[in-house]
Amino acid sequence: MRYAIVTETYPPEINGVALTVQGLEQGLRARGHRVDLVRPRQAHERSGAEHELLLRSLPLPRYPGLRVGLPATRRLIQAWSAQAPDAIYVATEGPLGWSALRAARRLGIPVATGFHTRFDEYMRDYGAPFLVGTALRWMRRFHNDADATLVPTRELAEFLRAQGFENVVRLPRAVDTALFEPSRRSEALRRAWGIPDGGVAAIYVGRIAAEKNLDLAVRAFRALQQQRPEARFVWVGDGPERARLQREQPDFAFCGVQRGADLATHFASGDLFLFPSRSETFGNVTLEAMASGVPTVAFDYGAAHEHLRDGEHGAAIADGDEAGFIAAAARIGGDDALRAAMARAGRAAIAGLRPEQVAADFDALLSGLAETAPRRPPRHGNTLAVQDEREVV
Repeated sequence: MRYAIVTETYPPEINGVALTVQGLEQGLRARGHRVDLVRPRQAHERSGAEHELLLRSLPLPRYPGLRVGLPATRRLIQAWSAQAPDAIYVATEGPLGWSALRAARRLGIPVATGFHTRFDEYMRDYGAPFLVGTALRWMRRFHNDADATLVPTRELAEFLRAQGFENVVRLPRAVDTALFEPSRRSEALRRAWGIPDGGVAAIYVGRIAAEKNLDLAVRAFRALQQQRPEARFVWVGDGPERARLQREQPDFAFCGVQRGADLATHFASGDLFLFPSRSETFGNVTLEAMASGVPTVAFDYGAAHEHLRDGEHGAAIADGDEAGFIAAAARIGGDDALRAAMARAGRAAIAGLRPEQVAADFDALLSGLAETAPRRPPRHGNTLAVQDEREVV
């Protein structure tokens, strides 16, 4: 079949949405399908690959290197009229995503959207809590204009249904356990971080930005450091808050953005993953840490709620319990034997997750939409034949 994926972000950009979309695209290709990728043109690009349609874009404020696509409904109608995909997946809710929805509706092509970002929570993180309701209404309008909205967890599906989102379908996620695995641990890298023999490396991996609640991670590490003075906090990633943190915390190690095997080596070389974010739809890094044999302290939602067992693989902290987060970081980080047991249990818990199954489920969902397209109403309606729980499993 022929599919199209529309996204505002894609590698070499490094973030959870970009990497998830790339994984879905590659999974469909591995299953023998033609996949056309629609994304914003980056500043250095003149043209894309044969299967790529690059459209006009502008820099995203406060995020150097990221760009947002501009409205392109007419251009998409032209492209899809010439070669119509059987189904379209729209991964992001920006201007390009809205254009893709309008073009798909105009042409009668079935479309699924992905709910990857909690923009309502971002409003709180950026000092505008009064806009939470507005953000939810905006997202509901966007996603309800599609035939299905894909989410990674049961918890998020239930939340969105309660907020009036229609046709919500769970598409579970997986992790590449061949890439992220404990044997990649590097003593040489740990020495470069300044970790002595028997020392503790707390690690954060992700965007270094306000919505990640990073000051809590700093406080949690300082509590750990009171027990283990030799501990070091290692940061992997980049973002608008990096300069401030480097200035205020000169003893931290900042490694910048890492990819592929290098990222896996950084993960496996840590001893405790601190993930204080409360605005994730999933949090792929939680699975990557568990696969790497690194106990994790995170809030009990998203990937942590779905996969991390409190007291067995790390700590799943009740939402908003910052004191509990700090106490867990100090307790687990300070106990070598406990961390070793949690590392083994966490790795074992996610060893059966397979990206190939996610690709098969995604393929089945899109092909199901394509088959029901002739009976699909012009806008809303229940068009996807799935189980009562409306999950792809």
